[in-house]
Amino acid sequence: MSSQIPWLTTIILFPLVAALAIPLIPDKEGKTVRWYGLGVALTDFALMICAFWYHYDFQSSAFQLVEKYAWIPQLGLNWSVAVDGLSMPLVLLTGLINTLAIFAAWKVTNKPRLFYGLMLALYSAQIGVFVAQDLLLFFLMWELELVPVYLLISIWGGQKCRYAATKFILYTALASIFILVGAFAMAFSGDTISFDMATLGMREYSQGLEVLVYAGFLIAFGVKLPIFPLHTWLPDAHGEAPAAGSMILAGVLLKMGGYALIRINMEMLPNAHVYFAPVLVILGIVNIIYGACCAFAQTNLKRCLAYSSIAHMGFVLIGIASYTELGMSGAVLQMFSHGLIAAALFFLSGVTYERTHTLMMDEMGGMGKVMPKSFALFTAGAMASLALPGTSGFVGELMVFLGIATSDVYSSSFKVVVVLLSAVGVILTPIYLLSMLGQVFYGKQSTQLHLDAFVPDVKPRELFITASLLLPIIGIGLYPKLVTQTYDVKTVEVAAHARQYQSVVAQQQPSSLYSRIFPAPTLASSDIKESVVFAE
Repeated sequence: MSSQIPWLTTIILFPLVAALAIPLIPDKEGKTVRWYGLGVALTDFALMICAFWYHYDFQSSAFQLVEKYAWIPQLGLNWSVAVDGLSMPLVLLTGLINTLAIFAAWKVTNKPRLFYGLMLALYSAQIGVFVAQDLLLFFLMWELELVPVYLLISIWGGQKCRYAATKFILYTALASIFILVGAFAMAFSGDTISFDMATLGMREYSQGLEVLVYAGFLIAFGVKLPIFPLHTWLPDAHGEAPAAGSMILAGVLLKMGGYALIRINMEMLPNAHVYFAPVLVILGIVNIIYGACCAFAQTNLKRCLAYSSIAHMGFVLIGIASYTELGMSGAVLQMFSHGLIAAALFFLSGVTYERTHTLMMDEMGGMGKVMPKSFALFTAGAMASLALPGTSGFVGELMVFLGIATSDVYSSSFKVVVVLLSAVGVILTPIYLLSMLGQVFYGKQSTQLHLDAFVPDVKPRELFITASLLLPIIGIGLYPKLVTQTYDVKTVEVAAHARQYQSVVAQQQPSSLYSRIFPAPTLASSDIKESVVFAE
């Protein structure tokens, strides 16, 4: 569905243009600038809701609100943007998290003009990544968000902020080279040069080229997700980033990696995805177990939460590789859910740091008596993270488990191993999260913790931000259709598309190592029906 009003272009450019106007605001102390930044973020979020509420058809899997303009014709670069069931919920998540992150940074007094300008520029870049339908435009938006994150960490971060920021920019910028190389390889592989994603998705590539391009994209997106062993920048970045930066890092930026794996690797390179799907499952298991074990070993609160994010992203990998509608739906829901949960936990860790001036859990203790409201909110966030029934975390992980367990493209032995090893990670999660709560909020107050005579508990602004994240977490947990109905039609199409290519490849290789993981397929009537629908 298209609209005469350029909704998406307005939503992308409005925060960026507003950021460029910040130097013109007469404000010395930063009070006007922070209200200005919050007003811009709220307005843009309201535009998203208005555009999707009145102009988006939830029953269609096609791209909607399509806008395409010739930008730099000499380079074949077009301003091409659109949304579908996969990108629309993530755009809304971006709007919510960024608006709350700007509100969370209310006490920033060091260079407030630059801070809020970077936050708004970052806001625009993130939306651009999720709606770009031109691969070169996607790359530009992907690169644009790196600079604000680097500056936010290096200027407003902790003691080792320069190290963490440099490590972040080196990992992500070097990985982005693979996106550019892959984009040019795909664009020049046909009779005409094109960066249009729809055009590139319909082209036939040689097997060698498709596998190489897929591997390059996997490295690039794997750094952002992040996938072991490309993850080491994340704990450092989270450990040093300000609370608002951590909210955006965990709430949105990690989701860009999962989104790109589905949009580009899975949809545009389906033949190569067949070969890499078992690899994604194995990497997902490693993420889950490794992330949980490392989280348990941390003494820094934010580093513990960072490794927890690595573990939770493992479920996204398994869902993407499941070849089932349920698994795909679980992967998307896990991204949305984790964005809310991680943003809440990192914000609360920032609240705790403001009171204690430390992130070392072994230097805390007994904070539950001093800050009972913070303790209750932190506990609620931790329960959602460990997938307590009734929360969105439980629904997302359960759908991924059922998706991989009921997939008929993998052998039974492979599925049993995957489910058992993933369950180990699920068991480890409550162990390290409850241990974290115990160290921070239970027991006697640490003698190393120097608190003022009066330590204020959660203030109304902080309570509002946390509630804005916890309420949808509980609402989705009790009624998942709030989110799943926005993308169900799309995930059914993506899963059917992937299964067709998997079926062909499996039949062509009946006696190989591949067949030990993928048994010889037999098309059921439902598969034939899906094939007919897809062909239409």
